[in-house]
Amino acid sequence: MSESNTPSTMHAIIQTDQDDPYSLHWQEAPTPTPKKGEALVRIEYAGLNRADTLQARGHYPPPKGVTSIMGLEATGHIADPNGATKPNGQPWEEGEEVAVLLSGGGYAQYAAVPHGQLMPIPKGYSLAETASLVEVATTVWSNIFMTAHLEAGDALLVHGGGGGIGLFAIQLAKAMKATVAVTAGSAEKLATCKKYGADILINYKEEDFVEKLKSATDGHGADVILDIIGAKYLDRNIDALAKDGHLVIIGMQGGVKGELNIGKLLSKRGNISATGLRYRDADDKARIVAATLDNVWPMLVSGKITHHIDRQVPIQDASGAHKALLEGEVTGKVVFEVE
Repeated sequence: MSESNTPSTMHAIIQTDQDDPYSLHWQEAPTPTPKKGEALVRIEYAGLNRADTLQARGHYPPPKGVTSIMGLEATGHIADPNGATKPNGQPWEEGEEVAVLLSGGGYAQYAAVPHGQLMPIPKGYSLAETASLVEVATTVWSNIFMTAHLEAGDALLVHGGGGGIGLFAIQLAKAMKATVAVTAGSAEKLATCKKYGADILINYKEEDFVEKLKSATDGHGADVILDIIGAKYLDRNIDALAKDGHLVIIGMQGGVKGELNIGKLLSKRGNISATGLRYRDADDKARIVAATLDNVWPMLVSGKITHHIDRQVPIQDASGAHKALLEGEVTGKVVFEVE
């Protein structure tokens, strides 16, 4: 579809009541107009992320100037390349398949995407499969490797091992020859974690994750912790850290305010980072996308790592999918079909 026959309006998921996180309705909205440095993409599939449920509850607003439409990752076709070029320098062409990392706008038929956040589809992958990968791949690579510098032989602790980020982190860390410990809330989720290579399985509802981790690592602990919980686990995560360890906080499911024992952190020479992709500027996101394409995409193509889709549903059922994720019914990723 060329720019000239792109419709002026589209359909998107709109939250009609800011006090009701499930008031997500498929409604008409203006089609975005790409600015200089942006391409227009016709979306066919979008991934669900926990950040979308946080936004719906008023806890994770979009950055200034970004659409209030949810959705941080999607796949589809280039509607208007607007001068965009691929990592190899070749121009993007109208109609080409593409994956996109977004600050918002994925729950819609069209999105305007900065050129540096356009990603080719990995060879052998469908649009639906790739829609489950963009956010997890960029999040895991940027945090575990670009920020915490996980190395072969290190121990990684992943909280929320059964989620999309968790399952991807397990695979990527194992591919880099690290030992992986995970926490999850059911035997079924832990079994899935084991399937993807997790070495140490911890049911947080029944076991103390610090005690089990320390026991399994001969008292060493975790060199890197990838944490989606936040405040609730802050103190215990410091207990779980190895000397010179690095705690990377990427979520706040367990609250936003916690107490930090500085003495305990100093004694371990520990590092804490709190990061998020959404609020990074376009240049920083482009840097992360480029590193992900260089390091992660080849492993997807070779089969060393893969996707895990729990379910694929029409975008009109966004509220039901949000509810399923929040109630712990999802292992891996939910992918939306966008008509």
